[in-house]
Amino acid sequence: MTSPRAFWEQHTCLPLSLDADVADLLRYRRPGGAYVSVNVGYAPHSREDALAYIGHFTQAIEAHPDLALATTVGEVDAAVPDDRIVVAFDLEDSAPLAGDLDMVEVFYRLGVKSLLPSYNNGNAAGGGCLDAVDSGLTAYGRDLVRRMNEVGMLVDGSHCGTRTGLDLSEVSERPMIYSHSAMRGVWDHARNITDEQARECAATGGVIGIPGVGIFLGPNTATLDAFVAHIDYAVELVGPEHVGIGSDYSFDADTIMEDLAANPELFPEEYTRWGTIAFVEPETTLLIERELVGRGYPEETVRGILGGNFRRVAAQVWT
Repeated sequence: MTSPRAFWEQHTCLPLSLDADVADLLRYRRPGGAYVSVNVGYAPHSREDALAYIGHFTQAIEAHPDLALATTVGEVDAAVPDDRIVVAFDLEDSAPLAGDLDMVEVFYRLGVKSLLPSYNNGNAAGGGCLDAVDSGLTAYGRDLVRRMNEVGMLVDGSHCGTRTGLDLSEVSERPMIYSHSAMRGVWDHARNITDEQARECAATGGVIGIPGVGIFLGPNTATLDAFVAHIDYAVELVGPEHVGIGSDYSFDADTIMEDLAANPELFPEEYTRWGTIAFVEPETTLLIERELVGRGYPEETVRGILGGNFRRVAAQVWT
């Protein structure tokens, strides 16, 4: 790595609106620089919606002196010595593809570097984590994974059902990831992944990004200790080289609560029982480095969890 302390945030959420302020991403600024993957759409959004969000974010990032777009790992590395924040995009559902696999390459060229097939509920690609029955990847879902492998887009199992996530590990010929998934062995929430999912992801050479969402860490427990407890568990289970950070921080929590109210089929009682969802703030997420060092994690391990592990996978998959 260019910097021994580069930070890699595999999933965060600006408001999905055409007036969202990309300057909020500066909250991740730190010595050594940072890479941040920003969501540009999920299940309720059309192809046109996602393309519009990408257009807005791209224009705003290019106009900002302290932000830069990253299309290659080399561009990520080049920005790090200046302590800049470099940004790429991700999609949290295959719905914005509108069933057209050629859109994988279109989105990739626009900066979408990872995609998960199904968001919470089943769709044409596969099952969601909240489905009563998850039948796994469909034939279309398997074709989608193959196309993503060809294009160089990271295959992401977050929000997918357990069977679908395991199928992703089997079908993908490149390392897969869980961009923002906590550990069910620590907290039994439907959105969290099982030990088997984690092991099979690691077997592909992939990485699990631990989120900082209170309802996934515990009973709406958005604390540094709760965050690191899931990191500790994942490290013990699959090894430190397969663990990273995907905080899933929402820069507009009010919008999240509005989405929950507007889409009850996507956000049932598993999401709403605790009221307003708590998030670990970016400033607290950045303290994970200090916390891991204080707990005796070796220097190389800390570098990997902070960013080196996701960087390694991106270097293997992105084309």
